[in-house]
This record gives sequence, structure tokens and C-alpha cells, in this order.
Amino acid sequence: ILKVMDRGEYTPLFETKKGRGRVIYRLFAISIFVATCFIWLYRFNHIISQQEEDDGRKWIWLGLLASELWFGFYWILTQALRWNLVFRQPFKNRLSQRYEHMLPAVDIFVCTADPEIEPPMMVINTVLSVMAYDYPTEKLSVYLSDDAGSDVTFYAMLEASQFAKHWLPFCKRFKVEPRSPNAYFNTIIDTNLDNDLVAIKKLYTEMENRIENVTKLKRVPKEVHLKHKGFSQWDSYSSRRDHDTILQILLHKKDPNNSKDVDGFILPTLVYLAREKRPQYHHNFKAGAMNSLLRVSSIISNGKVILNVDCDMYSNNSESIKDALCFFMDEKKGHEIAFVQSPQNFENVTKNDLYGSALLAISEVEFHGIDGFGGPLYVGTGCFHKRESLCGMKFNDEYKHNWKSEDDLFKEANLQEMEEKSKDLASCSYEKNTQWGKEMGLKYGCPVEDVITGLSIQSKGWKSVYYNPRRKAFLGVAPTSLLQVLIQHKRWSEGDFQILFSKYSPAWYAFGKISVGLQMGYCSYCLWSPNCLPTLYYSIIPSLYLLKGIPLFPKVSSPWFIPFAYVIIGETIYSLLEFLWCGGTFKGWWNDLRIWLYKRTTSYLYAFIDTILKLFGFSNSVFIITNKVSEEEVSKRHEKEIMEFGTSSPMFTILVTIALFNLICFLNVLKDVVLRGGGYGAYEKIGLQIILCGFLVLINVPLYQGIFLRKDSGKLPSSLGMKSTILALVLVLSFSYV
Repeated sequence: ILKVMDRGEYTPLFETKKGRGRVIYRLFAISIFVATCFIWLYRFNHIISQQEEDDGRKWIWLGLLASELWFGFYWILTQALRWNLVFRQPFKNRLSQRYEHMLPAVDIFVCTADPEIEPPMMVINTVLSVMAYDYPTEKLSVYLSDDAGSDVTFYAMLEASQFAKHWLPFCKRFKVEPRSPNAYFNTIIDTNLDNDLVAIKKLYTEMENRIENVTKLKRVPKEVHLKHKGFSQWDSYSSRRDHDTILQILLHKKDPNNSKDVDGFILPTLVYLAREKRPQYHHNFKAGAMNSLLRVSSIISNGKVILNVDCDMYSNNSESIKDALCFFMDEKKGHEIAFVQSPQNFENVTKNDLYGSALLAISEVEFHGIDGFGGPLYVGTGCFHKRESLCGMKFNDEYKHNWKSEDDLFKEANLQEMEEKSKDLASCSYEKNTQWGKEMGLKYGCPVEDVITGLSIQSKGWKSVYYNPRRKAFLGVAPTSLLQVLIQHKRWSEGDFQILFSKYSPAWYAFGKISVGLQMGYCSYCLWSPNCLPTLYYSIIPSLYLLKGIPLFPKVSSPWFIPFAYVIIGETIYSLLEFLWCGGTFKGWWNDLRIWLYKRTTSYLYAFIDTILKLFGFSNSVFIITNKVSEEEVSKRHEKEIMEFGTSSPMFTILVTIALFNLICFLNVLKDVVLRGGGYGAYEKIGLQIILCGFLVLINVPLYQGIFLRKDSGKLPSSLGMKSTILALVLVLSFSYV
């Protein structure tokens, strides 16, 4: 290969293409910025000219100026996400030609934490999907970290290890996609099934029934306990927060009698781990679990490449490992790449994406944009890492990875010795007085440990790559109710905002270590939550002053109206075209816009408040696992794209109060039009406020339906509707009599 490169005949293992239409977008962005400057100038000039007035309106205008300054500043930050889009394309055929017989060992980490929220059947479908990658099985090792220490989950893993002996040969023989059994069987529509498919489905159904029965019992029967020595490790088990390390190597090539499939080929290594937990030790959530897996895997398999996936994100593409290796093993650029990030995609997203769960703008545009400045963020799942970069190694220009070196450091040890050595590495006290969680492994001290870990790696000189294939690499389960969505975004935005005030803040920690564009990209996500304040201001104040007919924007015939109109129309058309280009629908864009508003007025608000309270020592972060289980009725309504409420929540109170308040304001304007008339001239001064209020009414139609029209169990509770109505009326009446 080196001789070929010297002769100038080298062909890369991947290519990078610049996004089309960059010049057009940049010209458009510049024009939007100019128009925004005129908006700032208009607001500033009006405040100066109104200094003599003492009617309190000056403070309202100052609030509008502050909101518009923030919107403009945040918009500038987000340009880093669209300014320099790049798209990657790996060449797996070239990888096979050069490295087919020297592919590196790959360790796959799957993390779970609660068998009730993350059912064992879902977990083992993910495990089976990654065991069945189109990759040499002797070089593949799969580890499950069970932070609940559940014997039910362990039982499910035992069942999966036996089913894998039939499932993996079936996948290879028929080139199955996807390789999650449940996902694959759900794609089978033809009732005339061949014998092989009938047989494998029968085996799966029998396994599923056994696991579901144990899951319902919430315990493993004694007779099953006695059949496998691994269950003896639960004899000293007190609770999920107080137990010894539980580790079992279920499949390994050193135990060939138990680790071959029905065709006689070695299966991937399969390991179950429940790290030690003690009440007096902080376990550091998922970051602690990942670091334990890093250490344990270094004893058992020591793969040079590590893939980590959440337990609900099954492999949807059996070629994903080879795709990632094209980036890592490229002879010219591969040495500088630390991780390859795949997008988060979901199998249960509806056609019009009711809750904006597909995150289309992020996955199809923004991450391609941030990739153009040095690489995407590490988002905690669907990510391939070089082990050495994840373990804290700094990059330098002389570094070259040796893919030929030996991976198995303990090849002479037997399985029992491996297990005992590995258990010590997963103990609570192991990390004491070490660099784990600081300079090694995933970082501690923040709810979004993945983001700060990725930033730290990039700050050490490494680059990352974003690869978004046509056939998605991983598919997960998106929330199916509005409250789940809002809570999830509250957790994300709160964690990102906390990064800004931590020692890992991209504003100063990464200054001079990564590109300015990459810094801006990180900051745009870290500053999600402060968007709540200007958004709430714009959702309330203009409509409030509409009640008295007091204008807060230039009249339609004024030249100052032009920049407002240009920004509103230009950004609306652009966002729609971008959404359609990403594969969305018009209705999906409208739904996404609604969720954008709901996130900013609830999730981001609570995230902002909690972060500020935490800074002053009044609040502690709690890691919340998103529920992966939906009731049947909820799932049916989700499939029909009917918004799910069904419960009372302070977040819903805010949403419904704002929606009813704007409805009252808009109906008041309509009443004046009908009763008083006045023609176009009478409403010219408040035209923009009427449009804004009308938009807020139209976007909130599902809330009005949930309060007034729906009778199903997913509607908004009557008590919440009553409370929100009173709050909205109090707000309106209080202002009317001021």
C-alpha cells in the first residue's frame, strides 16, 4: 500500500464532498443579517425618540430590543451549522481489497439501566442486531452494561446467547436486513413463508414468551437459577444500588463447545456486566458504566475500535462497522479521526412527524455543517471510537495507528481468570485517585457526559466525522406523548446549558484548540435553553398590547416594515424548503414548528431555571431515563397523529395558558373588526401583531382540541383547562384595567 501511495496511485477509502448551493445560501444569510441590523436600528432609534415619554412603554420596547438582539445573536451562532456543509462517502470495496485479512477487533457496548423502562426483549433485540454484523465474528465482542443489576435482564441475555446460534447463520445465509429479529419479522408481510423463516420465527417466539413470562413475574424462577452458575452471583445481591460486581462471559472462543453456531462457526464474544454499586459511592450514571466497560473489555477482548449504542437503538445496517473503518483506516487522513458519529433515527416516527422526533434539521443539515468545521458532537449512541482516543490519548502529527498490532493482551488467561481480573476493574473503588472521568474515558460531572467527552477529544487535536448513509445505521424508539418529548428536551437542553458554565465550556475550554466554527456550533446547542426568555416575551407581550391597540412594530406602509417582513418571510420560506429537502412534508414542517415553540416555552424554561438554581446550590441534577414503553391506546393515537396529553403537568399549564391567552386576544381583534369596522387603515399600525397573534392561535389548534373537543383518554384534563382559563383571563383583565 505504501509503495502504491509513493507512486501516486493511492485512492482514498472515503471522499468528502462540499454541499451544493453554498454561495446562494451565504448570500441569503448575509441579506438576513443586514435586515436584522435594520430591525435593531429601528428599535434602538424608537427607544431614543421615546425617552421623554413616561408611560411605561419604554421598558416594553427595551424588552423587545433585548429579545431581538438575542434572536439575532443566536441566529449568527447557528450559521456555523449551515455555512460549510460536507458529505462523506466511504468505499467499502477498497477497504476489503486492502485490509480484508487484517481487520481490527471491534468491541460493542450496549447500556441499559432499568428493566421496566427498557424491557429485556428490546435490549436483547439490540444485542442480537449488533452480534449479527457482517464482520468476522472472531473479531467481534458485545458487552451489555446493566446498571439495574437485574437477573431478569441476565436471563434474557442467556436466552439470546442460545438463540444467536440460529439467528446469525440465518442472517448470513439470507443476507437479512435489519438484523434485529423483532424489526425483521415486522417487515415480513408475505404469509407464504419458507421453512427456514418459519423455523427461526418459531424459535424467536418461544424465546420471547419465556422472557416475557419472567419479565411479568419480575423474578427468575428457582429452577432456572439452578441451571446456570451465573445466577449464583445474585446470592449477595441487596438492591440495584448495593451489590458486588456481577460479570459473566456468556460466549467466548476459549469455550468452543458453547460458543459455536449451528453451522460450526465461532460466535462473537458476549459479556454481561453489572458493575459494583454501593450507596456511599457516586456511580456517575452512564459515563461510569461506559468507563467500567472500557476497562473490562481491555482484559477480555481489547478491541481497537469501540461502538456504543443505547439499548433501544438496534443496528439497521449490517455494513456499518466497515463504513466506519473506511474513515479510521484511510492511509492519509484516518490517523487523525477519533470517532465516527451516526445520526439518531427512529423507527416509530409518523409520516408527518407529530412531535418533531426525527430531528431532521439536525441530522440532515446541522451535523453536516458542523462536520465542515472539524467534526460533529459525540451524542452518546451510534458512535464508533478509537479506543486510544477515548482513553485520553492526545493527537500529534507524528501519530500513526498500527492496525497490525496484537489486540488480545490476555490471550493466555482462561475464562475464569479473565472474569476475576475484570471484576476488579468494575469495582466502586477502582477509580479512586485515578484520571478516570477526568482525563481518561467519559467525563464526569455533567448530565450530557457524551458531549463534553467529544469536545475534550477534539480539544486534544483529534477530528471526528459525521456519516449519514441512505440506509440508516441505527433505529431507536422515539417518545409517543407530548410530555415525554418535553421532558426529554428539558434533559438535553439543561445538560447542554450546564456545559456552558462548567470547566468544559466550549466558550473557553476549547478556545484556540478547535476551529471558531466548531466553537460556535457547540455554543448554539449549549444555548438552547436561554431561548425560552425572548420566545416567551414574543408570545405574550405583542398580543397583550394588541388588546389596547397599542403598536409595538412599524406600520405596514412604513419603510421600517420591510426588514421585519423580509426576515419573517425569508426565514419561513427557507425553513420550509430546508425541511422538504430533508425529506419531510409540509404538515411535518408545521408540526416541527409547533414543537419548536413548545420546547422553547416549557422544556427550555424549566432547563434554564433548574440550571440557574443549581449554580446557586438550590438544585441537584437527576438523570432521567426516557420511557421506551407505550400503552396500546397511546401507540394507536400516535400512529393516527393525534397529540397525546392524558395527564396534568406544569408544562401543559404554561402551554394551555399561553394558547388561551392568545385566543382571547385574537377574538378581541375579530370582535372589533366586526363591530367597529374601520377598514385597512385602522389596523395598519398593529398588522404585525395581528399576524403574530393569529400564528400563535393557529399553531395551537391541537391544544384547543385537547381542551374543548376531544373525549378520549389522551385529552387534556378538565381541571388543567379550568386552571389555565382562569390564568389567561386574569392576565387579560389585569392588563385591561391598567
